[in-house]
Amino acid sequence: MKKLISGLPWTERKTRRDVIFVLASLFLTVFFFIIPTGFEGGSQTAGSERARGKVVEVNNERLINTGPVKQGEQQLEVEILSGPFRGQVFSGSNNLMGKIELDKIFAVGDSVLVIISVSEDGGMRHAQVYDHYRTGKIIFLCALFFVFILFIMGWMGVKIVISFVFTAAALIRVLFPAMLRGWDPIFASVILTAMLTAVIIFLVGGLTRRGFTAFAGSMGGVLVTSFLAFFFTHWFKLHGAVRPFAEALLYSGYTHLNLVHLFISGIFLASSGAMMDLSMDIASAMDEVKKQYPAISRFNLIKSGVSVSRHVAGTMSTTLLLAYSAEYTAMIMTFIAQGIPLENIINMVWVSSEIVHTLVGCFGLVLVAPLTVFAGGIILGGSEGTNGRQAADAPSP
Repeated sequence: MKKLISGLPWTERKTRRDVIFVLASLFLTVFFFIIPTGFEGGSQTAGSERARGKVVEVNNERLINTGPVKQGEQQLEVEILSGPFRGQVFSGSNNLMGKIELDKIFAVGDSVLVIISVSEDGGMRHAQVYDHYRTGKIIFLCALFFVFILFIMGWMGVKIVISFVFTAAALIRVLFPAMLRGWDPIFASVILTAMLTAVIIFLVGGLTRRGFTAFAGSMGGVLVTSFLAFFFTHWFKLHGAVRPFAEALLYSGYTHLNLVHLFISGIFLASSGAMMDLSMDIASAMDEVKKQYPAISRFNLIKSGVSVSRHVAGTMSTTLLLAYSAEYTAMIMTFIAQGIPLENIINMVWVSSEIVHTLVGCFGLVLVAPLTVFAGGIILGGSEGTNGRQAADAPSP
């Protein structure tokens, strides 16, 4: 069997290896989705059913309008459209607290998510409108995105879809439950980031020297970013409770969580995607140079990689800045509208934390460039290796 495989053309063996890795990644993705997290059936969902409902009647007489803010109570009549209580109509209320970010306003015809409390004999004890029903729309949007990717990218689109779903499954089903169980957020995030980086890069770049170059550069950047994030977070005296619901975790019984480490892990986890992108761009460029000029020296290959990395890293750092700053646009606008001095603004813990988040991420991103170039010089340069086999197998003109 080994002789049979070794006798195949290199390109055919590469394709077979590529397919095997794709199938293995798909299997791992499905495995992550089906394994229990250990948090199913919590106290918030015990003895309850979820169902889709439709608002058939609304009474707004108890609502008070104060400018853009609404307070009071909506009286609702809701028909259940799915589940064992389908067809039943119940009366409920929607209490508004005067906070636009938390309040929901319903109208006749709205599709809503209903949480039903079930009694011991299987009857409906109580039903409450939870929020607008968006499950179907989310499924449609995801399906549209996947079809679009597959149509535009072809076989590469299959790899992109698998890496996308794999990342979501690994975060929701593995990383977050592990941290809730007591794993240190920094350690758990580094391990998961390494796994995500390997799967995503080798799916896109293949199990080739190019892929190993991109992996080495990307992981080097992640490790450096984690050290920088740890140092600057403590130096700036950031407590970590600047993320939404971070403090709520402590009040939910998870007092063992280290919010500072959770904040640090979020810095390099958030920037790891951009690092993968940058490292793959540089590794692909160096690999292409090596293919076109197999006799190029290691020094000249590194020199070419440096030239490419300077252009790519410049735009990527700005991309990271725009992506992070857009998340807190309203907060900064609020401070500016109140006439708060700039020095006061940058010393606020929310703003300082975002400065650390953004600049440390950019530090790591910029460092990915020389790390990838150095790795490419070692892995891609010096000998023809894989690229030489490609040149030998290529049909003569």
